[in-house]
Amino acid sequence: MPLPEFNEVGDLPEGNYHATLDEVVLRFGSGSAQREAVTRRLERIYELAVATGYLDRIVAFGSYVSAVEKPNDVDVILVMKNEFRLEECSAEAAILFDHARANDELGASVFWIRPDLLLGQPLDEFLAFWRRKRDGRQRGIVEISP
Repeated sequence: MPLPEFNEVGDLPEGNYHATLDEVVLRFGSGSAQREAVTRRLERIYELAVATGYLDRIVAFGSYVSAVEKPNDVDVILVMKNEFRLEECSAEAAILFDHARANDELGASVFWIRPDLLLGQPLDEFLAFWRRKRDGRQRGIVEISP
């Protein structure tokens, strides 16, 4: 199913949408030089996360998956498999799991979670939190599977 059109405020309608990286790049990866640069950042994050061998999915949210012409960055949550151990990943991939370094070195706001770290909270409930904008309105988020 293709990603839906933006709503009247330029966001995806409320919900979780599933897409491949290629579909995300096709939909959100062009329109301005800034959007193309941010897309390259997302592709690098994807590459590093997949290389760990433990990526379940990447959840993209914020201005990148909206109608904003020049998003400042890409906001993502890496959902890692429960078997993932940070101490076992490469130094290069470790950047993804340090929010400040990811921001400085990759130009992205990267969060991460393993479902077993949620202390009983269902993963879907955790992800639903990220659909809420700062002003309280709901938006769509995009789940990218490897």
